[in-house]
Amino acid sequence: MFIITIIHVVVCFALILIVLLQAGKGAEMGAAFGGASQTIFGSSGAVGFLTKLTTIAAVVFMITSLLLAFTSNRRASSVMTGGAAQTVPAQPQQVPVQPQVPAQPQQAPVQPQVPAQPQQAPVQPQVPAPEPKK
Repeated sequence: MFIITIIHVVVCFALILIVLLQAGKGAEMGAAFGGASQTIFGSSGAVGFLTKLTTIAAVVFMITSLLLAFTSNRRASSVMTGGAAQTVPAQPQQVPVQPQVPAQPQQAPVQPQVPAQPQQAPVQPQVPAPEPKK
């Protein structure tokens, strides 16, 4: 199981690198206008070699993925695969009984009574009236 996981991870990285190494469809136009062409694997050998390598890596990736899925499925247990579970009826719990205190009627909180002060008109200072001239 551990070896399959290691192979799977290595193939994942190899597949990523192989795909990134491949040239896009427009790469041939750059060589036609004087750009450098990729001649590492021959004039057209890189396309066939990288395509075959991609196919091999993809097949190995799929096989390791299926192997990992099947082996993890066999070890995992499911609730649905087992028979009907034997259940025991639950016993009622013994809750301690607390004595009931009679409820007293709730009274609204008493607010202190502030005596209302009578509204008084503003008091104007009394000016003595001028004395009549004689």
